[in-house]
Amino acid sequence: MILVNYKNYQETWGDKAVEIAKICEKVAKETKVPIYPVVSALDGHRIMKETGIKTILQAVGERWEGASSGQVSALAAEKIGISGSLLNHSEMKMKPGTIKKLLAVWPGNFWSIVCIHSIGQAEGWAKNIRPSYVAYEPTYLIGNKDKSVASEKAQDIKKIVEHYQKQKVPVLVGAGIHQGEDVKMSLRMGAKGILVASDIIKAANPEKELHELAQAFNV
Repeated sequence: MILVNYKNYQETWGDKAVEIAKICEKVAKETKVPIYPVVSALDGHRIMKETGIKTILQAVGERWEGASSGQVSALAAEKIGISGSLLNHSEMKMKPGTIKKLLAVWPGNFWSIVCIHSIGQAEGWAKNIRPSYVAYEPTYLIGNKDKSVASEKAQDIKKIVEHYQKQKVPVLVGAGIHQGEDVKMSLRMGAKGILVASDIIKAANPEKELHELAQAFNV
């Protein structure tokens, strides 16, 4: 599995959001690797309607219905067909208590992808959580063009995978992933997929770059 995080890069605004999603769809069909865009709430419904692929939100709010202006609702997103959301990305961190509270009432068919940033979190507040996926992303490696979670933290990936096997929670990894070898190492350590952002969105040829990463799943 590959999650392509749009963040708020201008390369994903307006019609470009759909263009990137169609690239995800095309490469997924060619490589047989599931690839899903992780998008702003502004674009989620449109992308889903125009491509038909699973679409993930970058974040949801703490309050989902009623008098909660400005909050992105997980319940509303599920109702219109969005497939899930990240929680606790390093660029939009949440308090541990809030994360646990949301997971306790999380919509049943809506993926929860909880980001953690260290072994300490996995062994601490996130020890017994059971989201759909845990995503391990060391903050200091996010956006790095030379180093990655796979090159610098391979053994930590393995430890986190082993930890969450007890809860039967699959692990995704991200931060600095930019080449096929990063994918291969992550998979060897037990990860089930990767998260990427600038490596695809900022690439001169996003389709070519995404294809190279996806092919590494099949080697």
